[in-house]
Amino acid sequence: MKIIGMIPARGGSTRFYNKPTKMIFDKPMLWWVWKHSKEVECFEEVYVATDSEEIKEMAEGFGAKVVMTSKDNETATERLYEFSQKIDADLYVMVNGDEPCIKKEAIVQCIPENIDTKGFYVSNLMTDFSDPVEVVDSTNLKIVTNKDGICLFISRSPIPFPKGAMNYTYHKFVGVGAFTKSALQYYHDTPRGPIEKIEENDSFRFIENRKDIYYINAHCKTISVDTPKDIAKVEEYLRKSGEV
Repeated sequence: MKIIGMIPARGGSTRFYNKPTKMIFDKPMLWWVWKHSKEVECFEEVYVATDSEEIKEMAEGFGAKVVMTSKDNETATERLYEFSQKIDADLYVMVNGDEPCIKKEAIVQCIPENIDTKGFYVSNLMTDFSDPVEVVDSTNLKIVTNKDGICLFISRSPIPFPKGAMNYTYHKFVGVGAFTKSALQYYHDTPRGPIEKIEENDSFRFIENRKDIYYINAHCKTISVDTPKDIAKVEEYLRKSGEV
């Protein structure tokens, strides 16, 4: 099975402009994601997919292979679909460009042992919340699955609501996912539904149409960078983990 890693790296974000270029210690954030992705042995190659010439130049400067994609892509999955039309693979693993702490041991957990590579398959990672304050933070996506690990709902709201019991471990979205080409084509061909528009979460492209997304609990530490203040948290974690 040919597995390709892809890191989406959009340029002009309004919330955190040119986020992939922001420095974590003496390296851009994108370098950390690329470094950890390159350590995954089953990846035939790892690419950065971007719409920015500045990011392209930076990524090629530290050795990454780059594929230019359209500025019209509104989501990372749209960028991955466009990438899949240019680079052939049986399975595409997308590692979000704002996940500098994610390690290879977590990344590989979204990769199935045996699948029909011509069929539909989508998986994502999640992890347990360690801080109750994070559960009510709307920047963190909460995941609810059934007993088989198939996603039921995703929200920025704290779900499920603890009315009947308090002994529940909330699950946090981790920005790593695996897609077959068939699943990406389905995503591209299917219009946005009402819940996707409300939540602004494109996983509902599948959920609203009864297409299964498997969520695997990687039990990993992750700090996605959404705002400049998150950089300090990432640096503290990397220092404690011995990477610097």
